[in-house]
Amino acid sequence: MVRRLASLAAGLTLIVYPIAPAAAEPVTFLPGSAGMGDPYYPLQGNGGYDVGHYDLNLRFDPDDHEVDATITITATAVQNLSRFDLDFSGPPITGVTVDGSPAAYRRDGQELVITPSKGLRSGSAFTVVVSYAGTPEAVSDATGRQGWLGTKDGAYVASQPDGARSWFPANDTPADKATFSFRVSAPGDLTVLANGERTGTDGADGDGYKTVRWEMRQPMAPYLATVAIGRFVVSEGTAAGMPNVTAYDPSLADESADLHDFTAKAVAWATGLFGPYPFSSVGGIADGDGSVTALETQGRPVYSGGPSDDLEIVHELAHQWFGDSVGVRSWRDIWLNEGFATYAEWLYQEQHGGPTAKEIFDRLYRKNGGFWDLKTGDPGQAHMFDENAVYLRGAMTIHALRTKIGDRVFFSLLKTWTQQNRHATVTTADFIALAEKLSGRNLRPLFDAWLYQTGKPRI
Repeated sequence: MVRRLASLAAGLTLIVYPIAPAAAEPVTFLPGSAGMGDPYYPLQGNGGYDVGHYDLNLRFDPDDHEVDATITITATAVQNLSRFDLDFSGPPITGVTVDGSPAAYRRDGQELVITPSKGLRSGSAFTVVVSYAGTPEAVSDATGRQGWLGTKDGAYVASQPDGARSWFPANDTPADKATFSFRVSAPGDLTVLANGERTGTDGADGDGYKTVRWEMRQPMAPYLATVAIGRFVVSEGTAAGMPNVTAYDPSLADESADLHDFTAKAVAWATGLFGPYPFSSVGGIADGDGSVTALETQGRPVYSGGPSDDLEIVHELAHQWFGDSVGVRSWRDIWLNEGFATYAEWLYQEQHGGPTAKEIFDRLYRKNGGFWDLKTGDPGQAHMFDENAVYLRGAMTIHALRTKIGDRVFFSLLKTWTQQNRHATVTTADFIALAEKLSGRNLRPLFDAWLYQTGKPRI
C-alpha cells in the first residue's frame, strides 16, 4: 500500500491511505424456467429472456417433405442465465450456437434445453442459432391438429395454440411477441408465402430452387407465424391503402373465388369500427383439405379448405385487431379473441341487411341445457375453442355490455381498446377496467355473471 501526502491550505499535511478496492460480488447464474405457467399450457414459453427477432431460413424438399433449417433468434436476458429453454418438438437438431460459440443442448419432451459456454448476464443481448433437418410433424391435443401441415404439393402452417414448436424453436408463448424474417427456398415452380411483406426473390440455384424473403415488421406471437408452400393462384392489389396479397390452391377455386375482393371490402369496413389496421399488409391463404379450422395468422389469415363464407373472412380479419395486435397474455382469456371476432360477424350482418346483433343475441338466449354448462371466461384447456361457450357466449357477453353502456360508449370502447393496447398483450381484467373507466359504471357483476358463472345469466 502506498502513502500519499496532500498539503492543505493551513499548512497541515494530510496523509491519505487509499482503500483497497472491494472484491467484486460473485455473479450467480441460474437456469431459466421451463414454461411460463400458463394454466392451460404450463410448459409453453420459457423464463429468463425476451425474444426480439426470429430469422427463419428454411429449405423445403417437396419429394420427401423434409426441411433443412437454420433459425436465428435474437433475445435479451432478463436474469443471469446459466441455461435456458426453447420450445421445440421438431426434426433432429444438427447444431446449436450461442453468440457464435457451440452450446451444449439436450431435448426433454417439448423443451430444447441449451447451456451456453458461459453465463448470460441480465440485460445482455444474445443470439441463438439452431440448425435441424427432417420432416416436421403436426402437434395434436384436445383442441385438434396444429403446426406444420403437409399437403400434396407442399405444406402450410396453422399453429394455434401449441403448434409453433412443431416447425421452429421458439419462446412459444403469446406473451412474448417478436418481429420475424422468413427466407424460404423451394423448387422454382412452387409459390412461397408468409406473414408480412415480400421483400425479395432470389433466382433459381443449381438445383432449381429459388429463395423468397418475407418480413413481418410488427411484433407477432409465435403461434401466428405461417409459411405456405405449394401451387397457388395468387392475386395482388391494395386494401385500405396497403398491399393485399391472397392465394388459393387451384382445387379450392370455387370456395375462394371471392377471397381477394372481399378481403379488401371487409378490411375497409372493419377499420371504420375498430380503428386503423394494425399491420402493413393484408391478405389470405386458402390451402389444405379443411381438416383444421381457419386461423388468423398475422396479416394473412389461413383458410383450411377455403373460406366457408364471407363471414369467416370477417371473423379472421377481425382477429387482426382482437387476438393478433391485441393479444391475450394467457389462454384462459381466449374469449377476448373469439368473442370479439364472432361479434364482428354480428355487426357485419347488422350493417349489411342481415339480422341485428340483438336478434342474434335473443335467439341464442332462448337456448337451454348444455349451451350454458361451461364458463366463458375460463372454459378449460380442452374446451378453449368451444363454439357455444367461447365464440357465441363470448359474443353475447360483448352484446350484453353494449346494451348496458349504450352504443356511443361501446363503439368508443372498441377503438380505445385496440389503440391503447396495439401490439401488446392483455387480460380480461384490463378490458373490464377500461370499460368501467369509459362508462363510469360498475360492470363487475355483469362480467362475473357472463364470464365466470355457469347457467343462463339474468337480463
